[in-house]
Amino acid sequence: MKVVAFSGSARRDGNTAILIRQVFTELEKEGIETELVQLAGKKIRGCTACFKCAKNKDRHCAVKGDVLNDCIDNMLDADGIIIGSPTYFADVSSETKALIDRAGMVSRMNGDMFRRKVGAAVIAVRRGGEIHAFDTINHFFTIGQMIIPGSIYWNMGIGREKGEVEKDEEGMKTMTVLGENMAWLMKKLA
Repeated sequence: MKVVAFSGSARRDGNTAILIRQVFTELEKEGIETELVQLAGKKIRGCTACFKCAKNKDRHCAVKGDVLNDCIDNMLDADGIIIGSPTYFADVSSETKALIDRAGMVSRMNGDMFRRKVGAAVIAVRRGGEIHAFDTINHFFTIGQMIIPGSIYWNMGIGREKGEVEKDEEGMKTMTVLGENMAWLMKKLA
């Protein structure tokens, strides 16, 4: 079994990646392979609404020249998908939004190709607005017929400066339990 995670943070190895890696710790304890894709510094643009994915039905976006189709391939290869984002103005980063808009459209136009995969949102936040960001990612999962495990709180960690989320004991514990629950669910579904 495999889980691929996408960090939509503009900061490589920042708080979002730290939170994802905490989830990975528990998944790896259960023998689940993990892969982290950091979108920082990578080219990814929003959906152009060309609807060529509906016509082509090749499980890829017709817009080439960025990382999106590689991300889709990673999602297709995985049993579980984590999408993580920092909170920007009470929502996900633009990189995260581009990923979910385009991957979501390709999935919908190709028979909900992520259907019944396990999906989890992970949010880094300085102070507030994280619930809307959390909901944005979960909307991608639910409209794609994916299955979402819970944790002891919403999947968020508080911190602004790089590494600060590690001081958020409750946030780190939430990621630990999320990893445990995600592993349990994936094994039940296997």
